[in-house]
Amino acid sequence: APLAGYTHLPLRTALRELGGVGLATTDLVLVPQLIANSKKSKALIRTNDFDQPLSVQIFGGNTEELIQASQKLEAEGYGGIDINMGCPMGKINSSGGGARLMRDCENATRIVSCVVNAVSIPVTVKMRLGWDADHISAPMLAAQFEQLGVAAITIHGRTRQQGFHGHVDLVGIRQVVEAVNHIPIIGNGDVRTVKDALDMRRITGCDAVAIGRGAMLDPWIFRKLKEMSNGKPIIEPTPAEQIAFLVRHFELMVAAHEEYACVLFRKFAAWYGSRLGIPEDLEDRLRTLESTTMFDTLIQEIARRHGERESSVPTALVKVPNGPNANW
Repeated sequence: APLAGYTHLPLRTALRELGGVGLATTDLVLVPQLIANSKKSKALIRTNDFDQPLSVQIFGGNTEELIQASQKLEAEGYGGIDINMGCPMGKINSSGGGARLMRDCENATRIVSCVVNAVSIPVTVKMRLGWDADHISAPMLAAQFEQLGVAAITIHGRTRQQGFHGHVDLVGIRQVVEAVNHIPIIGNGDVRTVKDALDMRRITGCDAVAIGRGAMLDPWIFRKLKEMSNGKPIIEPTPAEQIAFLVRHFELMVAAHEEYACVLFRKFAAWYGSRLGIPEDLEDRLRTLESTTMFDTLIQEIARRHGERESSVPTALVKVPNGPNANW
């Protein structure tokens, strides 16, 4: 699942190399920037032959811009388009995009219909249960989107009002599953472990599970799920394999961003620190990483001092908005 600021090509590639990823989606891309070929939008949709299958997630509230962006992506060879109707961020909603589309179901249906009819590649939608608890529109919209030709729907089991607080409503996701006849429904939200993924499928009846923050918490989760589905035992990564993943991720970042990758990689320090049990003084140095040479030295020390700090799987290191939704 898209995770703004994190799920760029380097991380997607590192995850795919571990195995088990069925479909990946880019970070959400603002359609005017996409149409204008902005540097930021180009970075968000950067891909390669290995990074497949891939869908580009777009957002915006202007129908013509959404159509133009979708046609542009199809012409450039992208294999799928995902319309974001779930992002709760105020700056996204103020543009008429994200979860704001769920406040006007007639307009949302019209936009989706126009995009589906404008391209020949699959169009999917990611949305929430509704704007708030009094306006649960996802089941109705899912049924309408199926009739319009949407290829699949990803449903995050919270309302826009909830943001990222509280717990995912699995019963709410199940209601969306029951509202359609044949298109796949992909469950999303709070999937941090293999058990979480299995419970979501069992309770909701969804066809697949989209994992965002959970993939940051356990990059091997996709491989584990695939192994389990094939009847194989789940094998936890060794300390050496965990460190090798960190190194590979960094190498891919450097290949994409050269020395500036050191700055971009800093935000991953807290997660790697807890997940790999990196001693806190070394985690602090990773958080202030300045050069590839510094990284090489750090990795040697991390490997040598492994075990000094107990590793853990954190639950809240990927930042989400805080405070009242009105302030987002």
